[in-house]
Amino acid sequence: MTASPHYTPATEHDLEVLEQQLGRPMRGVLGIGARCACGNPVVVVTAPRLEDGTPFPTLYYLSHPAATAEMSRLEVAHLMVQMQDALAEDEELRAAYQRAHEQYLRERESVAHVEEIAHVTAGGMPTRVKCLHALAAHSLAAGPGVNPMGDWALRESRWSIDRCQCA
Repeated sequence: MTASPHYTPATEHDLEVLEQQLGRPMRGVLGIGARCACGNPVVVVTAPRLEDGTPFPTLYYLSHPAATAEMSRLEVAHLMVQMQDALAEDEELRAAYQRAHEQYLRERESVAHVEEIAHVTAGGMPTRVKCLHALAAHSLAAGPGVNPMGDWALRESRWSIDRCQCA
């Protein structure tokens, strides 16, 4: 696993699409961590400290409306409860989730050290399953096999990065 974040630079078009996707002006954009089959942003990579000084622990942020809606559907369907139960029972899964947490920290630290969030990742890592949006974003940016919970959410999802749902 690499210690540098997975992203390509954001274009002006990407920033416009992100604003439409999220319904707000963009802050702290470092680049795009994953793209839809059509090329639109799916995951935005955000600086660990925003321009106004606010710490921002979520390096990988899911932006695509269809993807975020699907992660919300899975949360309502209690997938996180199943994941949390599996985490409590499966030592190998816990170890893999711990490695995902450590990889996330290394990647964010490679961008900037922010003391206030130095040991905090996203999605509840490494002990809880708290936000499928953040976990799926990490999986999409880092690739399969890095974050087991993000991979799990994507496998359960009706949404796919390989099929454009941008319209």
